[in-house]
Amino acid sequence: MTSLYKNEVARKEARMGSWQVQDAKARFSEFLDVTIQKGPQVVTRRGVETAVLVPIEEWNRLQQAARPSLKALLLASEARFQNPTPERHKSRRRAVVEFE
Repeated sequence: MTSLYKNEVARKEARMGSWQVQDAKARFSEFLDVTIQKGPQVVTRRGVETAVLVPIEEWNRLQQAARPSLKALLLASEARFQNPTPERHKSRRRAVVEFE
């Protein structure tokens, strides 16, 4: 592992707690309590970050901040864009080319 990668992992773990999957399973109540009190907790499997448990308030905030789905955009009643085409008779026409 490079030192840059180790530093990044250490910074993430300082911000969020990190739990091995077997510890998270065995001590789920504690895992849940820490999540509610301190914020998101990372679950690792064989040293690889695999999942995150987040408090419901943060999850709801993230869902509201997310971009709408394609389905929601297509079914929305409001316009999705402004019509970029010019109105009729506003554009200039090219001169007619006469062929011999």
